[in-house]
Amino acid sequence: MADAPRETRRSRPALQTRAEESHEAAETRIYQSVVSGVMSQRLRPGTKLPEAALCELFGVGRSIVQKALQRLAHDHVVELRPNRGAIVAMPTPDEVGKLFEARRALEAAVLPLVAQWATRADYAMLRRQLRDEQRAMHHAPQTEWARLASGFHLKLGELSRNPLLSRYLMELISRCSLVVAIFQPPGNATCEHDEHARVVDYLEQGKVDLAIAEMDHHLRDLESHIKLDTDKDELSLAQMLGMEEQA
Repeated sequence: MADAPRETRRSRPALQTRAEESHEAAETRIYQSVVSGVMSQRLRPGTKLPEAALCELFGVGRSIVQKALQRLAHDHVVELRPNRGAIVAMPTPDEVGKLFEARRALEAAVLPLVAQWATRADYAMLRRQLRDEQRAMHHAPQTEWARLASGFHLKLGELSRNPLLSRYLMELISRCSLVVAIFQPPGNATCEHDEHARVVDYLEQGKVDLAIAEMDHHLRDLESHIKLDTDKDELSLAQMLGMEEQA
């Protein structure tokens, strides 16, 4: 009989761990549903995300929803307004302009370092990635193409051999990708494959100034296709999140 309490005590950490894992999975499910809704343009900028409605839709408590919303706010997907709740982020034209201005400056700093440190194997890897990108452009959904296009810019950051620049670039690319996914009209290329190819050509030839100019043009063109509108469809929150209406 004396051993029974010790057994019970030993089982508590395992039960607690399973509960924590379950909460984390629920938080991730909410996070991914909101991101997917935003990236697919179902959740438009300014859409309210009431905590009570999310709790009901996902069958979870308020603390889990709050953690998911905090994570989304950290990644600039939603805005948390004191005493008014969460909404899908609504960047202003000025904010978008400053975001792309910062990205142009950062990528211009990265390219000379790529030219300095990249090896023949690195350029071969970049060209393989460009071939994957081109195939996706013709045969894969636009989301896959967008992922590969962003991956190209991230790879340049890695090839700079500067972890700080690479990390800052990753954050800017993530935020730019979100803005583009929300505001770029359907049918526009997220990134132009030929412009990527020219950047690699210029870098490999040691023509760094031309590579910087090509990248600057490329990013300005990407920004020019962004249309900051907030038109909303009459959809329920469940539909915007890609979920079936609950009875």
